[in-house]
Amino acid sequence: MMFRSGIAALALSPAWLGAQSTQPLPAATRTEYVILVISDGVRWQEVFTGAERALMGRNAGVSDTAALRRDFWRDTPEARRETLFPFLWRTVATQGQLFGDSVSGSRARVTNRFRFSYPGYSETFTGFFDPRIDSNGYPLNPNTTVFEWLNRDAAFVGQVQAIATWHAFRRIINAERSGIPVLDGWDQGVPSGNDARTTLLRDLYAMSTRIWPDVAMDGLMHQVLRTVLDRGMPRVLFVGYGETDEWAHANRYDLYLRSAQQVDRSLAELWARVQADPRTRDKTTLLITTDHGRGDGREWTDHGENTVGAEYIWSAVIGPDTPALGVRANTPTQQAQMAATMAALLGRDWRRAEPRAAAVLPVFR
Repeated sequence: MMFRSGIAALALSPAWLGAQSTQPLPAATRTEYVILVISDGVRWQEVFTGAERALMGRNAGVSDTAALRRDFWRDTPEARRETLFPFLWRTVATQGQLFGDSVSGSRARVTNRFRFSYPGYSETFTGFFDPRIDSNGYPLNPNTTVFEWLNRDAAFVGQVQAIATWHAFRRIINAERSGIPVLDGWDQGVPSGNDARTTLLRDLYAMSTRIWPDVAMDGLMHQVLRTVLDRGMPRVLFVGYGETDEWAHANRYDLYLRSAQQVDRSLAELWARVQADPRTRDKTTLLITTDHGRGDGREWTDHGENTVGAEYIWSAVIGPDTPALGVRANTPTQQAQMAATMAALLGRDWRRAEPRAAAVLPVFR
């Protein structure tokens, strides 16, 4: 969650204009539930090629190089990426679609020039770049997100929720105005209730060492996610993991890799749960992405408008309306396309309500 500030005008590049081209929305979809998961600051390089050998040493803060290479280094990019992200590559890549492999001509990029978290999440949730949002400390989002819009729909009202580690999501989603329950940060991370489980969670949040004052630990947040899902699956759910970005900023490549792998395990658990429940099985689409990229080499820890490469991201989709096409070649995409895609999966046209939004991702049958 890197902090930058500045004022910029939106430059309409050819890539941006391409994302605005009209793609027919599906006549009907089988998706009834949508889950968007974002792991903050995970590079496309690790997603598509696995652990980077040059960063698996003391220069990148690795405390036990032998253990890290044992756990993550393999001879081929395909083996390395599957070792790091087994769910992404054994399940999503075989049953869904992945975008953002620059090697195959499918660069996925952010449209906001700032290339850090609040602008990135706002772009993801609204479908466009608002140059006013120029810092992570920006106040309540003045724009309506696709979450808020769906929460006004009679079919989804009261069925939209957000759970995350970073305390900024209550502002990004504008919880007070939108009426969406947002569980985030250390102080607002646990749902209401006096049962033994929520009481224990509140105690754990209160007693845990706060390595980062504004970002709770992924493991704690995942327990909250389990608790919320036990109470009932919302129709629209956002889940935000934050440790990957924090460990990267700390130049701890070992902990960055381990936290990224743990997110993959959490995704596998979430998807198994969805598919085991007859109410959600084959009716749920899972979308996975990140909010910004990172630099290369020594700049792997950084992102922002002056970091070359931080504009490149990745995304993945699996669900009943998404054919199993695997890694999409020669298919450039944008972060801004996620909002319209989420709405279209639920049979709604976000661009009709928000003309500034980018077109849907090319994921449909």
